[in-house]
Amino acid sequence: MVKPILVETITYDDVCQGCGAGAEWCGVQALVDDELRWDVESTCPACGFALVVCGGDLPDELRGRMLSEHGRARLQVSPPTGNATVMRVLRAELGVGLDGIKAVLEQVLSGQYSGTLPEMELLARKLRASGVEASASRVVD
Repeated sequence: MVKPILVETITYDDVCQGCGAGAEWCGVQALVDDELRWDVESTCPACGFALVVCGGDLPDELRGRMLSEHGRARLQVSPPTGNATVMRVLRAELGVGLDGIKAVLEQVLSGQYSGTLPEMELLARKLRASGVEASASRVVD
């Protein structure tokens, strides 16, 4: 089954790396299948210099801009039969050790664990694939 692609974008002004003039930049975080992807691109209107940067982890500055512009999304799980499955999936996906996973689990169970919508939907998909009812939704302030 093909999973829908989930995309969040931001636009912002920054300088051209070619000539230093002002340029508009576009950043995208996308959930494609079960993989988070990101890219940033710009073409300078003054000199025509074009740049595309992608891959790796979403830089903290761009993540912060996305959270600021779109708001946070929350990971929610239905009461599981046991927390072991939730903890196993979260440890695998977040790279959290045994010492920190209980705090993350408490945040998830209380509805306080949040991030970008693509990040939370990825976790929800991984949990659903392991038999846990999970969803991601926007936090309404």
